[in-house]
Amino acid sequence: MSQMYMRTRVAISAALYLIAAAVVAQDSWSESYRLEAEGNYAAAIMALEPVLDAEPSHELAVLRSAWLKYLLGDYNASLRDYERAIELNDQSLEAQLGPTLPLLAQRRWREAAAVARGVLAVAPWNYYAHLRLLVAEEGQRQWETLGRHARELSARYPSDAAFLVYLARAQARQGDLEAAIETYGRVLELFPAHEEAAAFRAQNGN
Repeated sequence: MSQMYMRTRVAISAALYLIAAAVVAQDSWSESYRLEAEGNYAAAIMALEPVLDAEPSHELAVLRSAWLKYLLGDYNASLRDYERAIELNDQSLEAQLGPTLPLLAQRRWREAAAVARGVLAVAPWNYYAHLRLLVAEEGQRQWETLGRHARELSARYPSDAAFLVYLARAQARQGDLEAAIETYGRVLELFPAHEEAAAFRAQNGN
């Protein structure tokens, strides 16, 4: 058997192995997304195992694992995976912001706020960093800070009802019912079916 023949066989075997591995990886991703859509987060995590077994440093798989563990309610494991994702790519804003999700779920408001501010130091108008910082400010009952922050964001994103809701909550908590009623009215202009805004105005005579 010639050396050329042997080299050809080895090359073909290697190529077939790579194709098979790619097919398995593709099936793993598809199955993971399907299971997530069904709400079966534990199985969705397990479906990714072949990808991570083959490549433990697969950045997207680590990020997805962190997200799924957050959905599953395994918050400490989610944090560990987000920290691993940051180690793999410290330029990733998605990875840097990821820890806010399990931190907020655990009501670790100050830590979540610190993470969000860290992202904003690099990306000053990152939408999700601001939104999650609002959640942390509300959790800490920082009504004045929340109101000022939400007002600034509603000026930047005038068609986004979420920021107006936080502004209205801050106004109501500070006792400015007239302003809160007006702000909730703006929410209803953008989102007519918004239950919180409608209920607040109904309870306060509007």
